[in-house]
Amino acid sequence: MALAGNDPCGGAGIPADVETIVSLGCHPAPVITALTVQNTHDVQALLPVDSEHIVAQARAILDDMPVAAFKIGVVGSVENVAVLHDLLTDYPDVPVVLDPVLAAGGGTELANAALIDAIRTLLLPLATVLTPNSIEARRLAPEGDTLNACAMALLARGCRYVLISGGHEPTADVVNTLYGNNRLLETFRWPRLPNQYHGSGCTLATAIAALLAQGHTLHSGSSNSVIYRAQDYTWRSLEAGYRAGGGQLLPNRLFWATACRDRP
Repeated sequence: MALAGNDPCGGAGIPADVETIVSLGCHPAPVITALTVQNTHDVQALLPVDSEHIVAQARAILDDMPVAAFKIGVVGSVENVAVLHDLLTDYPDVPVVLDPVLAAGGGTELANAALIDAIRTLLLPLATVLTPNSIEARRLAPEGDTLNACAMALLARGCRYVLISGGHEPTADVVNTLYGNNRLLETFRWPRLPNQYHGSGCTLATAIAALLAQGHTLHSGSSNSVIYRAQDYTWRSLEAGYRAGGGQLLPNRLFWATACRDRP
């Protein structure tokens, strides 16, 4: 079940979640938390869905279908955080992947101080995997003077694992870091691609959720783990990205289908 905002340009949010889930062999159950006015350049408006409508969407599915993982993206409002907290606590055995979307790729703010505080208080303790980029990690844990310290603070707030993506850091490669058990568990290096992409964070978080839903091991220090495979899938989607508008490129989450089509 993906609980996120709708992106009318198809690059991020629910469209990205559905593409990723299907691409990785799962069935998507999309729940809309917000409507957005946006394109490949930036978000122009965010319109949260009423909290009662969010929980009604989710419970209609949960009463009818088995849900093997939750993925949460844009939540939209403090009220929405509260109902998501209540919903998730009713399903303590279902893994939760939380992508704390605090700003759009174009720079528009999507979360004020009250909403960030609600996410810290009500959602972080329920997260099996938190997937902030480095900017989001610093905003969620401002007490940390380094990214390692931010990660430790986020683990202390209740997250089981924290995967910080380093695409915004001034490094030659993109360096992603996984934390758990009060320590740094693993560092991943990926060749830095030359473009900017719309929906990369959604793709990564949803790939983790889809692989968890299939029962794969979250962290094993090998290329078979959920964390590694989700990053590999995301990097390949970005490598095959395409220009649909005048702004950021969109990930090609069905890159494998293109490869199959091109075979003789």
